[in-house]
Parts: sequence; C-alpha cells; structure tokens
Amino acid sequence: MSPANRLKKQPARLPLQEEPTRLFSGLMLAEDTNERFHYLTQHQRTHRLSTAFDGPTLYGIDSDADGVFGKIGEGGVAIDTVEDMVRLYDGFDLGSPNFSASMTISGPAPIIMAMYIAAAKRRFGPKVVPKLRGTIQADIFKEVQAQNETIFPIEASLRFLTDMVEFTTREMPRWYPISISGYHIGEAGSTPVQQAAYTLSNGFAYAEMFAARGIPVDQFGPRLSFFLDCGLDVEYIALARVSRRIWAIGMRDVFGAGPRAQLFKLHTQTSGRSLIAAEFKNNLTRTAAELMIAYMNATNSCHSNSADEPFTTPSEEWIRLAAHGQAILLEESGIFKHTMNMLSGSPGMKAVERSVETAILDEFREIERLGGVLAAVEDRYQRSQIQNAAHRYEQQIYNGTRPIIGLNRYRNGAEDIPEVKLARTPRKKQQLQVDRLVKFKKKNAEKAKRALDKLADVVERGGNCFPMLLEAAEVCSLGQIAGRLQEVVGRFRPMV
Repeated sequence: MSPANRLKKQPARLPLQEEPTRLFSGLMLAEDTNERFHYLTQHQRTHRLSTAFDGPTLYGIDSDADGVFGKIGEGGVAIDTVEDMVRLYDGFDLGSPNFSASMTISGPAPIIMAMYIAAAKRRFGPKVVPKLRGTIQADIFKEVQAQNETIFPIEASLRFLTDMVEFTTREMPRWYPISISGYHIGEAGSTPVQQAAYTLSNGFAYAEMFAARGIPVDQFGPRLSFFLDCGLDVEYIALARVSRRIWAIGMRDVFGAGPRAQLFKLHTQTSGRSLIAAEFKNNLTRTAAELMIAYMNATNSCHSNSADEPFTTPSEEWIRLAAHGQAILLEESGIFKHTMNMLSGSPGMKAVERSVETAILDEFREIERLGGVLAAVEDRYQRSQIQNAAHRYEQQIYNGTRPIIGLNRYRNGAEDIPEVKLARTPRKKQQLQVDRLVKFKKKNAEKAKRALDKLADVVERGGNCFPMLLEAAEVCSLGQIAGRLQEVVGRFRPMV
C-alpha cells in the first residue's frame, strides 16, 4: 500500500462527547481491585475501568501451580476463575451504556473474554451479552514484537483471536475484541514513528486476516480499537493525527471499508518510561504535559500514570492526583471545551505531520520488502529495531544529549529517593486465592473434564472454538483451559 500521495486533510474532531478518563488498576485479589475501582469512579459520570492482571494470569497459569505462590496478585490482579471475575466487577452494572471494561491481556485473552461473558451472565442473565461494552487487548503481534506475553504458537494464537472476533462481531456489537497496541512497543523502547508504523501495519495485517476468515470489513472494522503511548518527544504532537489519516485511507482504498470502519478509535496512556525515580514529583509535570498532547490528538479515552510508579503499584494518594490532572484539563481549563486541537492548522504542526507521515510510510515499505508483518516478525525485524532504539535512548540519557530534569539536568545533588511503602500482596491473601481455586476445581471436576474434552475436539477439527470456551469458562480455571489448548496446539517459544 502506498497512500502517501492520496492523504487528505481530515476535519478536527468535535469537542468530547463522553468523559474520556479511563484509569488502569489491578492489585492483589479481585475484591481488592474492585475496591480500587469503586474509589476511582466515585466522582465520575461514566465508569470506564481498565484492568491490569498479575503475571501468572497474563501467562495463563493458575495460582496453585508450582512456583507461582509469591507472584499471586503482584503487579496486577489474580484471576483464575469465573468466580474471581464476578468479584472483580461486583457492584457495577456491566450492561449499562455508562459502563465499559478494558482488560489488558493478550496471550490468554479469548479465555479471559469468555470468563467475563460468563460472569456477566451469572449476574445479569444471558440477555446482557449484546449490551456489554468494552475492550480486550488480545494483540498477539505486539506481544511477539515487544513483550513475549503470549502462550500459544503465533499461528494458533491468531486463530483463537479470529475465533473470538468472529463471535463478538456477531453477538456483541458494542465490544472491541482487539486493542491494537503501540503502547507496549513504545515502552519497550521504540521511537514514536516506529510505534505508530508497527501498530498501523499490525492493524492492517489483522484486517487482512479477519477478511480472509469471511468476516465483512464493515462488521469487524468498526470494532477495531488502538492504544498508543504518549511521551514528550515532538513527534507525539502529530502521531495520532497522522495515524488516524493513514488508517482511514488504507481501510477505504485497500479493504473497501465504509465510513464507520475507517474510524481510528484511540486509547492513550501517558508514558511510563518517562517517569523517573530521581526527584519523582517532577513526574506530575511530565504526565500533565503528556495529557495535554494526548487530548490534542483527540484521544477517545485516556489513562494518566501516577508519579510514584517508578517505585511501586500506585497508591491512592498519587493515583487520585493522576486522575485530577485529567479533570483539571477537561473541566477547569477551557482548552478543550470548544475544539480538541487549537494547533491543528499551525505551520509547526503541519511540518511535524509531514515528517512523521513520511517516516511511517518508509517503515511500511521496509516491512513490505521483508514480505509483510508476519514475515518481518519471524525475521525479528520489529523486535531488533525496537531494541536498537531503546539502546540509543539510554545512551542519550547517559551522555546528556536527552535532558531529563532532576536526573541529568538541574539535579540538586542530594539523594532524594523517598521512603515508599511497596504494594505487596500479603501471604494470607495469596493463600486465600489458592484455597478458592482448589475448592472451585474440586467442585467442578467432572464437568471440567467434559468441557475440556469438547473444547479440544473442536480445536482439533478446526472449528471456531469460542462457543466451547464459553462453556469451559463456567466450570474450568484459566490454567486448566490454557493447559489443555497447549496440549493440542503447542506452546509459544519466546523470541530473544
């Protein structure tokens, strides 16, 4: 695809129609994260939750597995069963138009998606399914390019993803079954241009894959969403604007998509990599500047990082200040009340746009030369480019050519690392999670065996496995389902 000479100016987006604040949270057990969710949303008009999972959950491993105990609930919430999922969102009306859930997980995403549906049905009945609103990440390409948090071979992972997309586009018209994510590419060390180029090219590869399954582009296209990092480099001023234009033209001209399927639905998160431990209160200013840039890019939803994240899972004090940063910009200031980007026609903005656009299209040509996204992934192209960029970034900090205030510029010379209480999951809670899981497995042992046998049979025959995942999620744990699928299709071998 070479849309460079066909790019047209897009109109500035109208002022915000819905509160965009979506704060990311996940700690200890489901009930602990649920308490944090209620704290974060107590003053919000709309409840937009984003869930972080612990390491075992991200890898599809049960909390009672060997060597896992000390990792339960660390850095995210532990989810093993549908009962945990019920606890996680207790007290929220999952079918309300003012509620949406976002889940940051990719490797076992179809299994977690099935558990979410099962939990919703337990609380609200089967009629709630078409009303469910939200996003699950499920981005396999970015995992192998930047993270390695996938659990099945690439081909099998993409098949399970497409099974889920086929089901949700038909049965869940308000759900986004994939969040095509540049954020983790950026956090792994890419440049802003690499982040956008790899995210867009991954998106077009997914579109090609879903179309090949026979899903109409005007059905799956409106249900694709994107997730970008927002740092302080100048390219971020125009990154989402250029991405939005390239995506719309590519979907229109290559896939024949209608207007709704051309939309670039964007979630933005301020940069975690930009948060510095030295004189860490400066992180408040960094995040505020990144929020300004994110909203100038007309993001649809936004998470603001907490200043204390270089040390620990955010505390209530700092996460409240992070939320207030968005509220001040959107409600107290007048900057975004009438238009999302007052710089959109400025000469400086146009110059940055042209430069970013040219660089993204150059990356497209290189990926095309290598044989497309999947071939480039297998050749480790994206991964090696991200690693090289990360090395350059750290070198620039070390030699002072990239100023970091309080670290290599204007440092006061004193050791200012504060005494911070680390967020750790008490052993008593970790044991409670294991005991609950053991009880669940014992209660459902016979039903689980039958459900897993049916699931394996569908996978072996090449059918869409998502309906069977829905059945299995009622009586099986995450680790039981993931383990049985790995017996059938194998395991992912991480790239290094």
